Amino acid sequence: MINTSAVPAVAITLWLLAVFSASTWALILIKAVQHVRVARNNRKYSKQFWATANLQAAADIQGIDAPLPRLAATGFAALRGSNQNSAEQDLEHSWDRHELLERNLRQQVQREKRALESSLAVLATVGSTAPFVGLFGTVWGIMNAMRDISRMGNASIDVVAGPIGEALIATGIGIAVAVPAVLAYNYFLRRSKSVIADLDDFAHDFLNLAQRATYRIERNIRPVEVRNEARSHHRTRDSEPRVQAVIVGGTAAQ
Repeated sequence: MINTSAVPAVAITLWLLAVFSASTWALILIKAVQHVRVARNNRKYSKQFWATANLQAAADIQGIDAPLPRLAATGFAALRGSNQNSAEQDLEHSWDRHELLERNLRQQVQREKRALESSLAVLATVGSTAPFVGLFGTVWGIMNAMRDISRMGNASIDVVAGPIGEALIATGIGIAVAVPAVLAYNYFLRRSKSVIADLDDFAHDFLNLAQRATYRIERNIRPVEVRNEARSHHRTRDSEPRVQAVIVGGTAAQ
């Protein structure tokens, strides 16, 4: 028969849950600071980028560290590299530069995605395992209580209250550790997806800017013009189904 009292399993479980809880709250604080800085610096860079006169002026923006300026820096580096490595500037050779720029932007978006989602696996692991760790302590505590009952031949409340109470505390702490981890994981995952969506939109607009400038950053193409055209295109595309519905409805009424 296993001597359950020889191993302080409940105490070990409680210490393990304490480590889980400390790790969870440390990661919550780190990720919260990260997302606050990302949101602030992205807004700052986006405002400066779309206010510049042309791509060359936008390429000169410095001093902002965030996913959006890093994505733009990747695009500018790809444009400079394609201009230096290719002497041909006609339409026949522009497609290769388009593919090169698109590939670099896509790779940078994936790198930013990995950076934003780093450490989220720890939160997911804690959220999914902490209740079971607490349940393990509960089961072990109940086994100790049953052993004391069989050893003393008495099932009074004085005999079982201590071990069973300790076991139930382990279950409660396991749930208390898991809930913040799950909530934080869902929140930061949603925030990361929102930032990645913004990066995808910016990469699309950057490609349009580069295409209009024939993939040379010295051309006098205003970034704000491309952004306004993109917004106008999205509004027109969204309004088409409603216009068609009105036309069909009017025809049916006649």
